[in-house]
Amino acid sequence: MIFLQCFFFPFVCSWKFKTLGFRENHNTEKMVDFTVMFIVTSTLALIFAPSAYSQSPPAPISPTTAPAPAPSPGYCNITNLLTVAGPFHTFLGLLQSTKQLQTLQNQANNTEQGVSIFVPKDAAFAALTNPSLQNLTQDQLKSVCLFHALPQFYSLAAFNTLSQSDPVTTMAGGPYTLNFTDVMGTVYLSSGWTSTEVSSAVYSTSPCAIYQIDKVLLPETIYGTNIPPPPPPAPTPYIAPASNTVGGGSGSSSATSTPSASFRTVSFGGWSQIILAVSGVVVFLL
Repeated sequence: MIFLQCFFFPFVCSWKFKTLGFRENHNTEKMVDFTVMFIVTSTLALIFAPSAYSQSPPAPISPTTAPAPAPSPGYCNITNLLTVAGPFHTFLGLLQSTKQLQTLQNQANNTEQGVSIFVPKDAAFAALTNPSLQNLTQDQLKSVCLFHALPQFYSLAAFNTLSQSDPVTTMAGGPYTLNFTDVMGTVYLSSGWTSTEVSSAVYSTSPCAIYQIDKVLLPETIYGTNIPPPPPPAPTPYIAPASNTVGGGSGSSSATSTPSASFRTVSFGGWSQIILAVSGVVVFLL
């Protein structure tokens, strides 16, 4: 459009000069100067216009999204877990009375390692007779509670590796250690006095793992190394072998037929004696 204006403008101006009768030199010079200025301005605009129009709009700036932060581990409420599952009331009461529940709670939620707890059921404490927990001091009871925990979160699959680093120090520290054995996915624990297995996983989500065991773990550090031998296995009840009879039920039928045959023999003997006596009497009379 600008190019057409620049091309036809001089012709239009000259036609207007002739029509209107602009003969004065002064006015003509002014118009010529105006025409030249217009042509130069339009030409420059035409030269620089394509570069302006040909520029593509700037590409939209895509916002850079920062990587999502790693999810923080959830809060582990040990009291709720032991209350809902189990029943683990005896072990929970022991943790509360010795004030070791808060120790395990802090280990689970305020450390990067987490915690793994082995919790005996109430029936395990009821079956604990000799030795028992009755004569232990308060400090010894605290050690027994922490003896049931490891200062690290372990999933069930991790016990296979953990069994290769026996003995494993518990949260009771020092000589309070446990031995682990993984047999075809079944985890066994041994404290010297106690040998048991992990019967189920109550909760296993980082940073807290709670596993149910069938017996109370008794440390050698408290009860000594004079461990009594395990009781002998109960004798197997005697089961009488089944009698081998020929012909299925012929044995029983023969056993029952014997009294009837003897009865017939006795009966026949009695009648024969009567007949002989009668015959003797008849012969005597004749």
